[in-house]
Amino acid sequence: MHVLLLKEPRDGESGPDPYIKELASHGHKATLIPVLSFKFVSLNTLSDKLFQPEKHRGLIFTSPRAVEAVKMCLEAEERREEWNSSVKDKWNAKSIYVVGKATAALVRNLGLDPVGEDTGTAEVLSRVIIEREDTNIPPLFFPCGSIKREVLPTALRENGVPLETLTVYQTAEHPDLEKNLKNYFTEQGIPAILPRSSTKAVR
Repeated sequence: MHVLLLKEPRDGESGPDPYIKELASHGHKATLIPVLSFKFVSLNTLSDKLFQPEKHRGLIFTSPRAVEAVKMCLEAEERREEWNSSVKDKWNAKSIYVVGKATAALVRNLGLDPVGEDTGTAEVLSRVIIEREDTNIPPLFFPCGSIKREVLPTALRENGVPLETLTVYQTAEHPDLEKNLKNYFTEQGIPAILPRSSTKAVR
């Protein structure tokens, strides 16, 4: 059975995408076609904020792309050395919040110790943050995407937890989506299964 997955590859995973691997274990052939592309923005501003941890109470990561943006800020050797020698320890003395195991794994690769990887959603993470933080603190810093959901910022604002957001990547349709779909249908025909979550990705 042929299955077409319209989704991004799982970040922080080695080897085949877990969906493809699981389907293959049941004798199904799955093809993954990415539907989104990402453009990183405001990296100079992000870098400035990363190297001034004293101005924030902690960090929040709800997507692997935001962690990738941080990693890009550490590509210069002198920045990486400064990060490893002192800056990451200053952040680790604060709160580092994440959603999801893949994001948590990438955050650990930066040398940071995250909280919240089992929360699963921004809504659940917001409740964890509200329980742990009070209102008389410097703002938490939240590098995020251009189409982030407002669940977490709204929940924190309504409960008086200070938050500073910065858009560090923009999301758009993958430039090769149409071509890849045409090639797939030409070579494979109509797939037996197109999961509902995949169809949502291109609406």
